[in-house]
Amino acid sequence: MTWEAISAWFDGAPWARLAGALAILVLTALLVQTIAQFLIVRVVRIVVQRTANRWDDALLAHRVFHRAAHVLPYLVIQFGIGLVPDLPPKAVLVIGNVALATTLLYATLALVGILDAAQTVYAQSEHARTRSIKGYVQLGKIALYVVAAIAIVATIIDRSPWLLLSGLGAMSAVLLLVFKDTIMSFVASVQLTSNDMLRVGDWIEMPQVGADGDVVDIALHTVKVQNWDKTITTIPTWRMISESFRNWRGMQQSGGRRIKRTLCIDAGSIGFLDEHEIARLSKLHLLAPYLSEKQRAIAEANAALGVAAGVPGNTRRLTNIGTFRAYALAYLKAHPSIHEGMTCMVRSLAPSATGIPVELYCFTNTTVWAEYERVQGDVFDHLLAILPEFGLRLYQNPAGADLVRWQAQRAA
Repeated sequence: MTWEAISAWFDGAPWARLAGALAILVLTALLVQTIAQFLIVRVVRIVVQRTANRWDDALLAHRVFHRAAHVLPYLVIQFGIGLVPDLPPKAVLVIGNVALATTLLYATLALVGILDAAQTVYAQSEHARTRSIKGYVQLGKIALYVVAAIAIVATIIDRSPWLLLSGLGAMSAVLLLVFKDTIMSFVASVQLTSNDMLRVGDWIEMPQVGADGDVVDIALHTVKVQNWDKTITTIPTWRMISESFRNWRGMQQSGGRRIKRTLCIDAGSIGFLDEHEIARLSKLHLLAPYLSEKQRAIAEANAALGVAAGVPGNTRRLTNIGTFRAYALAYLKAHPSIHEGMTCMVRSLAPSATGIPVELYCFTNTTVWAEYERVQGDVFDHLLAILPEFGLRLYQNPAGADLVRWQAQRAA
């Protein structure tokens, strides 16, 4: 069959000419798709593997180039559909609008991939340890999806996007209700970031939601906290502004963690020290300077009393609990794991039904939890063990063994 015959046959059969033109358009789009996949995706992958830049790796990982390659065949259809002969104008308009809508869809997905890649690159930087941009990235993605949805719907129905936006304006109350949590979370994210109230890695406590651990993720809608038992607590971002929480970052940055614990001394064991006990306690090297200074000051004060010093109630004397406080303070100041530049004191609190509380208030020179507990345990182990040296007893509620022993003593 000659070319003239084929041409005459197509002239006599418009449907065949239409089908042929559509087939050529589709084949051209598929060819462009194949070339784009090879050049943009495969070649770019090879180039990316040979570079040390983190941006191109992130763009490739989030399929930005793959999505961009899908835009080209639909552009071919969009601009080539008008060249197809014998195609009704209505069909040209519909196919062109659908191709344009698909182009907008893949372009939006590519832009979303760029935002995800930016988040990935930022997460590997030093700034990510103090400030998270995940909430802003998520807000940007929501904005892109909303704009793309309006543009795609307007393209398919062949109407102006402003017409849809005017309709959305009338639905503003409904939109505010639907996006209430998003709006509140965005405002909370801005306040948390601008006021530096929360960072990834901070140890926070929020008892009302059962959170006590490290912040592992700050997103637009949620803050994730990994508790010390390795469970995850998810907190709505807006609650971090509307409710209170404790952030331990200040303690971690200060380099010291507070010890504040009491020893309850049995009130019946408190009394004055005699000369023999003072001589024995003076052999403790931490206590010798204190006792020497106190004995000198007491001797001078008693000498000034004159005849009144003959009455024991008029004289100053050393007590075992006061001497113990002095020893505990000297022990803390000499301890290598107690912070020298922070408050360190030992004080007596108001007597209670459980005895006389003696409180230790100091800071360790480490903020590591395990080390802190070790130091605190060592300090109180020593002080508990040395209490009998001062003639003091620790208050303790009677246990079953105590009752049995007392009963046996009474029976004897």
